[in-house]
Amino acid sequence: MRYKVDHDYHIHSQLSACSGDPEQSTSRLLQYAKDNGYERICVTDHYWDAAVEGASDWYKKQNFDHVAQSLPLPQADGIEFLFGCESDMDMHKEVGIPAARYDDFGFIIIPTTHLHMTGFTIRKEDNDSAARAALWVERTGHLLELSLPFHKVGIAHLACRLIDNRSREDFLQTISLIPDADMQRIFAKAAKLGVGIELNQSDMSFADSEADIVLRMFRIAKTQGCKFYLGSDAHHPTAFKNTKAIFERAVTLLDLHESDKFRIGG
Repeated sequence: MRYKVDHDYHIHSQLSACSGDPEQSTSRLLQYAKDNGYERICVTDHYWDAAVEGASDWYKKQNFDHVAQSLPLPQADGIEFLFGCESDMDMHKEVGIPAARYDDFGFIIIPTTHLHMTGFTIRKEDNDSAARAALWVERTGHLLELSLPFHKVGIAHLACRLIDNRSREDFLQTISLIPDADMQRIFAKAAKLGVGIELNQSDMSFADSEADIVLRMFRIAKTQGCKFYLGSDAHHPTAFKNTKAIFERAVTLLDLHESDKFRIGG
């Protein structure tokens, strides 16, 4: 059976500093789910816990008390609305969510590709395609060695342009330099752990001529037995306009079936 586009597990509300849009309320997120016939959505505001040292100035104010302002979440019949978060990994490979907070969230997403934060996620000298490709391997591999509740963890936007945002050409060059063998090893581990692999709306918004470059890692992940979930990564209501069509295109190009779907909790 074809993979059903029935969820969105990566959505930001106005509480995320990169949103701040009063129109991006949790009520608006729920309406988006209703409009698209989704059965499950999750709010995943940026979060770095105050108990974890090393937060950047941007992250410090986005602690648990801050993201928990969205609670209680609005509900509607036939739609499960989960409280989640998007934490991060700094350049020392510290993740901003402590074990004591795992049970406070229904879903946790962690990106390894936020390499636009010089001095926080990446050193100034790691500024060429080869270095950034190596960091993708190092950071993603390290994440899978942590003691995380992988049954409710997703790795966000693995083909994110922020891995190398100097130009589109630099981005494509960087992800092209990640060796197949490293991807095979990493995704085999991810499949064994049961972690979710995100199909991000922005990552999937590529030109037809770029499809083989961008989708290579996801095709390898599928071959290794990984499970996939969908994430709009929306920060404003305007981002919801073409989300479902982009998801459907990704499902078609990757030939995904319901058996390929990541289900929170296993």
